[in-house]
Order: sequence, then structure tokens, then C-alpha cells
Amino acid sequence: MQYYPLSTLLLPPSLYTLSLSLSVRSCENVGSYMGLFERSSPSASSTTIATTLKWLGFVTAVWVQCISGNNYTFSDYSDALKSLMNLTQVQLNNLSVAKDVGKAFGLLAGLASDRLPTWLILLIGSVEGLVGYGAQWLVVSEKITLSYWKMCIFMCMGGNSTTWMNTAVLVTCIRNFRTNRGPVSGILKGYVGLSTAIFTDLCTALFSDDAASFLFMLAVIPLGVCVIAAFFLHESPPAATSAEEQEESRYFWVFNALAVVVAVYLLAYDFIPSPSTVFSLVFAAILLVLLASPLAVPVYYFFKNRIGTGGDVEGQVREPLLLVEEEEEENATESRGKEDDLATEEEVAGLKKKPVIGEEHTIMEALRTVDFWILFVSFLCGVGTGLTVMNNMGQIGLALGYSDVSIFVSLTSIWGFFGRIISGIVSEYFIKKAGTPRPLWNAAAQVVMAVGYILMALAVPGSLYIGSIVVGICYGIRLAITVPTASELFGLKYYGLIYNILILNLPIGSFLFSGLLAGILYDMEATTTAGGGDTCVGAHCYRLVFVVMAVACIVGFGLDIVLSIRSKDVYAKIFASKKSNKSLPSNDRTSMKMTSTEECKDLKDRNFED
Repeated sequence: MQYYPLSTLLLPPSLYTLSLSLSVRSCENVGSYMGLFERSSPSASSTTIATTLKWLGFVTAVWVQCISGNNYTFSDYSDALKSLMNLTQVQLNNLSVAKDVGKAFGLLAGLASDRLPTWLILLIGSVEGLVGYGAQWLVVSEKITLSYWKMCIFMCMGGNSTTWMNTAVLVTCIRNFRTNRGPVSGILKGYVGLSTAIFTDLCTALFSDDAASFLFMLAVIPLGVCVIAAFFLHESPPAATSAEEQEESRYFWVFNALAVVVAVYLLAYDFIPSPSTVFSLVFAAILLVLLASPLAVPVYYFFKNRIGTGGDVEGQVREPLLLVEEEEEENATESRGKEDDLATEEEVAGLKKKPVIGEEHTIMEALRTVDFWILFVSFLCGVGTGLTVMNNMGQIGLALGYSDVSIFVSLTSIWGFFGRIISGIVSEYFIKKAGTPRPLWNAAAQVVMAVGYILMALAVPGSLYIGSIVVGICYGIRLAITVPTASELFGLKYYGLIYNILILNLPIGSFLFSGLLAGILYDMEATTTAGGGDTCVGAHCYRLVFVVMAVACIVGFGLDIVLSIRSKDVYAKIFASKKSNKSLPSNDRTSMKMTSTEECKDLKDRNFED
């Protein structure tokens, strides 16, 4: 099955064929169109353009992640909804649950990820977000009134919109940069964490925390960004040589550095007391420039390689044409012979060998493994409790005596970014150096998160500042680590659907910990106000909630330790694979990449077979 990115509709004829080739989803043709790049007259030039487009697609993926964290901004406008609709805390929490239930329908995005082109998935998500958040904006701006159940539907639509955007971005980028899954996951998930602070600080700077203006931004901005990304983000061939992989790693460090600059810049603005209007406008302008700065990577790559080739077409040819064709014929014959031998063996055996973790799994095969459910439940213990703090931050802050909670929302977002981006880099480093199982980092995050909840339960001075930072970091680690872990244990072929099954933990955790636990316990402590609503002031309002969530984190810690032990052989093989790949000459690795018809679809491209 073949389909083409939206960009081919507007590209000049000279680039149309290139974009057409890059958009082929069936990776059995990778060898052929890689060969086309080498044999066409401007061979090195074509390769340079192809790689530049891949990096440009990654930049637009970063922009999509910058606006796809709108699900975490509920605390910024929840108080306005509560007062306008005269809701109890349980009703308000159930609205946040409805928002998170939208993620349960992310299974549709997972199914579509292997059937629809990336640009269409992005547009579906952005249009759904326009409708969902647009309706909420009309209610908060008092242009229309909606019943409670209708508001739940629009909250659900807003929540579901991000699953389409996240699926399109994560699946495409992890397939494009297979050997750097940790950094890719950390960078993309890190920008999701920053998106809350980006929206919050922009709204504060431009609209003085007006809830209606904030919702208008959530509705309109994602649509514009996704339209831009639809032109450039699509699947491309992964790195074929060790040199290319190392070059990718260097560029990811640039993305990391730029992201850190954005995070520090946002953090600094949060601690400026009562900034003037002019200062706020300057802040917003500089922030937009910083968000556009990743464009420097594809621009630099393009001009560096164009200058490096120097226009000498003869010097760009890597191998004689006849030799390449002869090798391709030999490789194709050998590959067909191996496939025939495997088919014969399977016919003799009469049944398919059951995959083990680290190999390609179908959805049903993954669901029948103990390891999947250990990962699922441990993920629930981490993200479910973290979402509860984010969804209830407005009421937690008011209960502890803070009239403005926007700084805590920003702190959770910014430190969540640091948790995501650092964990992606560190976990990948230790896999390459020692084969350390990635789930160990989840276990460490669970322990630290439990300590943060205990501090908030004690309500010591400054505990909400500390708790916001700790929850943000650990929640970010859980998201950034679980994404590549799932692909390493169960494969990439059905990764889009497996990822969205794991994301079911967001609505489940929101319902269990936020809708039931936090909502019911808060209302038990609350008193009725003159306006008819319920409110609670004091450390006792959420103390028991924090204690229960700390216990849940300890349970998650135990599960992550078990998964680390069960998966240590997988990561030992990945470590051995990366070590052996470094010792292989570039020509040998290129040949291996070109002749294998399966490497582009499963984890064999990581040489799990010794």
C-alpha cells in the first residue's frame, strides 16, 4: 500500500519524485529507492535533500508537540468553569475525567497509524481539537450555554484530539530515527511538557490570564501548526551507516540544548513579579523566535552538505553503477533463498513460533504476555497519580492558601520537560554503555514521586513548590521512558496501537485517582458556600489523597523492578548489538541495511540476532 504526503501537491516537479519515494510505507522498497538516490545524476544532492526534509519533518514534529499538551492545562480554566456552571468538586473532577476519557478513543488513532498517511492523522486531530476547545471557549466567554453532559462530550473531543497528533508524531519519528529512540522520545515528550507552560505564559503575557482567551488559543493554534506539519512530516529511510547515526546523535544534542534554553526562559518569566505590558510583549516575541530556532538544524545540514559535495557529480558517486546492480541482484537472490528456506521450515513445523520480548509482537501476542501488563499497571501508578495533581492543582493551591496557581502549573510543566528530556538521554546512554534496562529509571521515578506526595501530605512550608517540581520531573520520566520501552519489548510494526493501549492509563488513572479518590475525599472535607458551591481550605483537604497516591507509587516501583529483571536479556542484546555495530565498517553496514527487506519493519534492524 502506498500513499503520499501532502507536500507533494505543492513541491516543484524536481522534488516530486523524491517526496513520492520517501512516502512509501512499505519498506521492502527502501533498497530500491536508496539505490535511485545513488544512481540519479545529482545523487549526493538528492540524498542531502532527502535528509534535510527528514530533519525539517522532525522540526515540525517538535512544533506539534509544543501545542499538544493542552490536556494538561485544565487547571488554568477549571475555576472559571466551576463558577460559571455552578459545579461541585466531584462534578468538576468528572469533567477532567471526561477530558482524559478522550484518550481512550486514541485506539482509533493507533489503528489509523498503519492505514492513513501522517498528514491526514494530523489534520483529523487538529480539527477535532478546534471543535472541542472551541465549544469550551464559547461557554467560558458566555456566548452560549451548554448542559453538563454536552460539556463532557466536548471535553472528551478536546482530549481525544491530542492522541491523533501524538500518535502521528511519535510513530513517524521513532521509525525515522530508530537507533536514537531514547533521545527522540525525550525531546518530543519534553516539548509536550513545555507546551503547558508555553500556553500558560503566553496567555499571561498577552491576555492577563483571561480564561476565555486561553481556550481560544487552545482551539486555534494547534490547527495552524498541524497544517504546517502536514506538509513536511512523513516516514523516511532511517540512518544506513554508523557515521549517519553518530551525526544524528550530534544533532539531537542541538535540539536538547535549544529545548533547555526555552525551558529556562519560561522558568525565568514565571518568577518575574507583575511584568509590564511592554515587557510581556517582548517576552512573547522572543519565545516565538526560540520556538522557531530548531529550523537551524535542517538549514545547517543542507548548506553544509551542499558545500561539501561542491557540485562534483563524479566525486559524489560511491560505487560504479554496474557493480551496484550486480550486488543488488546477488543480494535479492540470497534474500529470496533465505525467505524460501524460512517458509519451508515453517511449513514443516506446522505452526508459528511464539515471539519472546524483544521480538516483533502482534497486538494479541503482546496482550497475552505478563510483561505487557506489568508495564501497563506500573504506568497506571505513575501517570494516574501525576494527572490527579495536575487536574486538581487549582483546588490544591486554593486549599493551601494560594490565590494564583499559574506558577505551580508552569513549574509542573517545565520540570516535567527536564524529566522527559534528561531521562531520554541518560537511559539511552546507559543502554549503550552497560545495557541497563530502561524500566529501572521508571522505578527510580516512582520512589521520588512517592516522597513528593508525602511532603505535600505533610503540608510543610513550600511543599507545593517542591511537590510541583517533583511530580513534574517524575511524570515526565514515566512518559519518556515508557514510549521507547514499549517499542523495544514488543516491536515497531504495531507500535501505534500498542502505544495507545498504554495511553488508556490516562483516562483510567484520571477516573480512579482524580474522579473518585480526590473528588469524593475533597467533598467530604468541603463546606457549602453562599453561592451554592463547595470549598475546602486547609492541609487536611487533600492529605489522605496524597497518602494513597504515595502507596500506589510504591506498588509501581515494585512492578518496575520486576520488569527490569525480566527484560535484562533484551537490553543485553541491544547493548551487544550497538557495540558490534560500531566495529562494522560503514560499507558493510550499508550493504546489510540495503539487502534486508524486514529490517525496516521490525527490531531486527537493532540486530537482536547474534
